[in-house]
Amino acid sequence: MSWTLKKSGLDNDNLLQNESLLSLGNGYLGVRGNFEEGYPQTYKSIRGTYINAFHDEIELQYGEKLFGFPDIQQKIVNIIDGQTVQIWLDDEAFSLFEGEVIHFERNLHMDKGFAERIIHWRSPKGREVQLHFKRLVSFITKELLAIDIKIVPVSPIQQIKVISTVNGDVSNFVDKTDPRIASGHAKRLHVIEAHQQEQWSIVKNRTYATELEVACVASSQVTQGNYQYECNSTDNSVEQTYLFEGNEAIHFTKYSVYTDTLRHGEAVVEKAIAVQQQLSATTFEDLLLEQKDYLDHFWSKSDVAIDGDTRLQEGIRFNLYQLLQSVGKDPVSNIAAKGLSGEGYEGHYFWDTEIYMFPVFLMTNPEIAKNLLLHRYSILDSARARAKELGHTKGALFPWRTITGPESSAFFPAGTAQYHISADVAYSYIQYYLVTQDEAFLKDYMAEVLFETARLWADAGHMHEEQFRIDSVTGPDEYTCIVNNNYYTNVMAKHNLLWAAKVYRLLKEKDSKHLQQLINQLELTEQEVQEWVDAGEKMYLPYDETYKINAQDDSFLQKARWDLENTPKDKFPLLLNYHPLTLYRYQVCKQADTVLGHFLLEDEQDFETMKNSYDYYEEITTHDSSLSSCVYSIMASKLGYKEKAYNYFIETARLDLDNTHGNTKDGLHMANMGGTWLAIVYGFAGLRVKESGLSFAPTLPDGWNSLEFHVQYQGRLLKVHLESNAVSYAVVEGEALSILHNGTAVYLEKGQKVRLNSAKLSF
Repeated sequence: MSWTLKKSGLDNDNLLQNESLLSLGNGYLGVRGNFEEGYPQTYKSIRGTYINAFHDEIELQYGEKLFGFPDIQQKIVNIIDGQTVQIWLDDEAFSLFEGEVIHFERNLHMDKGFAERIIHWRSPKGREVQLHFKRLVSFITKELLAIDIKIVPVSPIQQIKVISTVNGDVSNFVDKTDPRIASGHAKRLHVIEAHQQEQWSIVKNRTYATELEVACVASSQVTQGNYQYECNSTDNSVEQTYLFEGNEAIHFTKYSVYTDTLRHGEAVVEKAIAVQQQLSATTFEDLLLEQKDYLDHFWSKSDVAIDGDTRLQEGIRFNLYQLLQSVGKDPVSNIAAKGLSGEGYEGHYFWDTEIYMFPVFLMTNPEIAKNLLLHRYSILDSARARAKELGHTKGALFPWRTITGPESSAFFPAGTAQYHISADVAYSYIQYYLVTQDEAFLKDYMAEVLFETARLWADAGHMHEEQFRIDSVTGPDEYTCIVNNNYYTNVMAKHNLLWAAKVYRLLKEKDSKHLQQLINQLELTEQEVQEWVDAGEKMYLPYDETYKINAQDDSFLQKARWDLENTPKDKFPLLLNYHPLTLYRYQVCKQADTVLGHFLLEDEQDFETMKNSYDYYEEITTHDSSLSSCVYSIMASKLGYKEKAYNYFIETARLDLDNTHGNTKDGLHMANMGGTWLAIVYGFAGLRVKESGLSFAPTLPDGWNSLEFHVQYQGRLLKVHLESNAVSYAVVEGEALSILHNGTAVYLEKGQKVRLNSAKLSF
């Protein structure tokens, strides 16, 4: 049930949106859901193929450039087009925009790992044909895009021509009206090689500034149909033509292999040919079986089963599938805000990874989560350099948006000033350690990251009236910038500082030799560590006695409240219609800020403070960011607002499927997709991971018959099943485990299901 995203009927008004929704990827390679044959020029298309972290650099232009502003911006590059296959029926080109479309359906099979188009078409001159396109991006052979086409003539046709093209003359998409999309520098790579070698079409490109190289080597198989063959090359492309005589069925398969210098070194063409040779005896059916095996394993630990709402079931599975397709599975890459489905935010990695997407993989696929942390570790030196650039003598300030480490955000009030990203990274390292108890990782990576981020806070803040304060930062709410003592920033910094000191003590007890190496390497002193403890324990967390809430920052509650109720609907999102300074002068939130701090570190405040804060900030939050509704859903679940929890969840679950933010065409909202899972597992099921262990506080939304999911924790696979009047827990793999259920300890033997009745359920 709900394993296939179906699109029936040709929807010309939503071609760009469907390109994103039906994109395919494997974490390394991503391909938008374009038609192989293309569109007429009158229709817009973002025809895109991307490799995670494959990028170029452009010079940032400023009217007034001040010290420390980034000089360059990195951006993901649209690479060689290996999708194109054109089909001619005698003298007529197949096009869904001409003739008569008798039948059209489009499917994305999330349990099988491929997309398809099934078409019955009559040409303007009456030639009739059935076509079945299938395509996949392999989870096993990461470099491979495979396209399988079956052509069955229905009416007499003298000749069918299939033209397979590999084209290196490509550009990125631009939109000068939207700050979330690049506004220039569309052409970022050039062709340096295009020719046919034996059975392979070869195109190699190089980026202008970074001089990274990418190759596409394509081959074809014909397993049904007799044909004549010819090949033509230009400076930019290679075109293979297959001429099929007679009125016979045709089965044509195209394998496009992509390699890049980041993973494959300088010999990208030779490496691509080697992959092609390994695939020489592999059929498309073989690839489908591999995809199915891979996804069976993935879904066995990652599926979320909702009984009672098929649209929401489709939404959560779609979101999880797209996260899997986009997440980098090597330390070279991370997961971009739009994944590998489009060019929005230029392929940059944000804090979205640590707070919204990392937890999904941490609790279901810890090895993928570990790679995300290793990528952050790989750019630690860049973070150190950025901290020094901003005047800090020590520490690491992770970039707000980047691909390989340098800061790519030109707008510092809502970019560089969001220092909280360093605490977000530290938070994810701490969560990983709590879930995995990976002691080797703590020694080799976590300790250094926590020490260096703690140093940043010690240097960025200062003591005032016996409290540690952090001035001139921006919290998650980008409608409120450059403030003193943002609650979210301060509480996350506190967590960072105290855990850095805790890890120092752990190493001192368990591996003093390794600690000494770090001390020597980092020139770390006991005095510094004590300063972390002092700063953490004395961290100022703004609180307002009048409203009994945590103030978002020192000045937020002094401002006039924005009149959201009387703001015209066409003025949302506010960032596209009002100058930033206008927004900064009001109490108005783009997204969860203080409320997010309460979710991540709920033990820092009592229940009433969190409830009062939620009620206050909900009234002035626009949710213009897709990162917001899921947090409000999670906290509504905790606070007992059952209806609100469900309504906010609804806004996240199908955000892209229903295009509720109106920009799905630019790529999918990956953080929101992670947030959907969080709203279910951390919200409705009430999961929390703390030093004390694993805890749940579950409730089932009205209208759902049941909810079931798995989480991994310290080498165990735990199955959780919620019904309207009961909840059950079972350790499916691993040793026995003790958890907390609504604050009460529950001991779980391996293989034994513990069922608790409704009297022990929340609400």
